[in-house]
Amino acid sequence: MAGGRGSGRHRRGRGRAANPAAANRTARVGHLIKQIIAEELESIDDDRMLLVSITSVDVDRELHRAVVWFTTLDGDDDPVVEEAFEEHRGRLRRAVSRQARLRHTPELVFRPDETLRSAERIESLLLDDERPPVPDPDEQSTDRGDGEG
Repeated sequence: MAGGRGSGRHRRGRGRAANPAAANRTARVGHLIKQIIAEELESIDDDRMLLVSITSVDVDRELHRAVVWFTTLDGDDDPVVEEAFEEHRGRLRRAVSRQARLRHTPELVFRPDETLRSAERIESLLLDDERPPVPDPDEQSTDRGDGEG
């Protein structure tokens, strides 16, 4: 079988589970990018970005793209903050390039993180739910009082 061995090598990486070392590397790079961007935001003099927090950074396996998740104090400001991030994208990417020392600086994509707001909304709905509790069917059958039971 002359071709059996070589063809096996060619397909070896496909269909396997993600490499834990690669996942760990992307997590470390994401954490580093988060720190660099958070520090750089402190030096940007732009009123639109005063109350912005970087919640996380997701980096793809090839380190070509990094999605930067942010929150604002007021969710209505998200489009304005996204616009500000677009204007400062070059500066932030240069800061990442200078400080992260990667072969290739990932493209930065900025997205509002809706997780906290969604959790707050769900919690609010649960707390505001003033419907009476649902009676236990077992208790109803014993409390009928009509002699049936």
